Amino acid sequence: MTLIVTRRTPLAAQQRLEYEGVHPLLARLYAARGIARAADLDTTLPALLDPALLKGAAEASSLLADAIADGKHLLIVADYDCDGATACAVGVRALRALVETCGFGANVSYLVPNRFDFGYGLTPEVVRLAAEQKPDVIITVDNGIASVEGVAEAKQLGIATLITDHHLPGDELPAADCIVNPNQPGCAFPSKSIAGVGVMFYVMLALRAELRKRGAFASGSEPNLAALLDLVALGTVADVVKLDRNNRILVAQGLQRIRQGKMQPGLRALFRVAGREAARASTFDLGFALGPRLNAAGRLADMALGIECLITDDLGRALNIAQQLDQLNRERRSIETDMQDQALALLESIEAGERASLSLYDPGWHQGVIGILASRVKDRLHRPVIAFAKGNDGELKGSGRSIRGLHLRDALDRVSKQAPGLLLRFGGHAAAAGLTLREENLARFEELFEQTVRELIDPADLTRAIETDGPLEAGRMSLESARLLEGEIWGQGFPAPVFSDEFAVDNQRILKDRHLKLTLRKGAARFDAIRFNFAEGAPDKVRAAYRLAVNEFNGVSSVQLVLEHLEPA
Repeated sequence: MTLIVTRRTPLAAQQRLEYEGVHPLLARLYAARGIARAADLDTTLPALLDPALLKGAAEASSLLADAIADGKHLLIVADYDCDGATACAVGVRALRALVETCGFGANVSYLVPNRFDFGYGLTPEVVRLAAEQKPDVIITVDNGIASVEGVAEAKQLGIATLITDHHLPGDELPAADCIVNPNQPGCAFPSKSIAGVGVMFYVMLALRAELRKRGAFASGSEPNLAALLDLVALGTVADVVKLDRNNRILVAQGLQRIRQGKMQPGLRALFRVAGREAARASTFDLGFALGPRLNAAGRLADMALGIECLITDDLGRALNIAQQLDQLNRERRSIETDMQDQALALLESIEAGERASLSLYDPGWHQGVIGILASRVKDRLHRPVIAFAKGNDGELKGSGRSIRGLHLRDALDRVSKQAPGLLLRFGGHAAAAGLTLREENLARFEELFEQTVRELIDPADLTRAIETDGPLEAGRMSLESARLLEGEIWGQGFPAPVFSDEFAVDNQRILKDRHLKLTLRKGAARFDAIRFNFAEGAPDKVRAAYRLAVNEFNGVSSVQLVLEHLEPA
């Protein structure tokens, strides 16, 4: 069962926004998302939060400035997803630019461990691998907050550590030389949802300010770190973090540069292989076209391929790598489709409606795709889902996705406290988390996880609800409105507009045995509509939840309704 729910729109806020010059349709949508005044929509760079608010940023800038002045070797240890890759690229590009401008002899390199051999985070094994490159300082990006043993190993080897991360910390923090993480105890930085790439960007801003204070830019020339905001926007959107105001500024600034053609060669190449138009770039392009192609490298091969795409200044090389990433993404989709079919066949023997959670495992599943599989099954059945694949030495690697109402990382923490030793490792966020356990303990975990979810979740949260912005008058269901919405910043926690209306169905057919194509009528107005991956017929009258989209065909643009849900009116 799916409920169509209409967001409440505070009329006073809507009217104030209109009075302050905001487009009436946008005023209505923004008011429903908690925006009370036009000043809250300011996405210029001066509106960004001050790096001084980020605990550890000042200490990190001093540590890095000293290392640069002393000609030390700085090694970035990256995570293997799009956030980690963009954070690494921001670090490499910014540090190399700062070193070159200052005229010091410091060396900047990176390492992204193979996820299947080394797992997640700065483990002791990763530190020993890093030590082969003889670094003086290890800088983690998008990982490290849980790496107590790895930091201890680095300390024993005489390597300084700077942890930059955004994941939730455990009970014990690593004894690093410096930690920059807005979610660490005592950090007053208001944007707790900043992505790993955003944290690294802020550390680079603090470092530039520190070098400026030391007189390192005596020539008057400073690297323009704003040129890296295209990378920050990509990592922020792809990591599906909440788009609070600060994140919306970062994304808006990055998209502005992309639309102006001011982007890294790697992003230009990714837009080209994805067949997307950079001049009209949107958060959808970042999250569903570029992000998956970068993630495919970390899921199926080596994320170093993705990082090289982002740090090269050679467009020809970037295009060559982007084509390889595109091919990997095709392979990923094929593997994912097969795994999803297997998972759905497995679900036929399970009464999913009676369960509060699902733990799924098949010995043939690929470690790199279980997170996407969990997400697909979660979307289909509206239950927290953890999918497992074989790891090394009798271990299972799990990747989970949750629904509103269940903080997945907290649920795993509760399981670990109920059964000490059951989870070998775990970590993550409210919506997504990963874990490792012994294969023989899967049944015990499944039992405890189901029990924990039942204790923590409100039964009402197990009913799928589509939150909409209510009806849209026919005059607003236009190409102009679709273009207007396309240009705004939407994403996690600041959702793209979805409207709901009743329509008469004038025409319908199934395309390619997969998609339902319709002509819908509202009053005297008729609209083209489509529901993807839905090969069933519609009744004569429907209530639909839909998005306005721009349909391009044979050089002609028109508005199209993309249906998220439909039911008899």
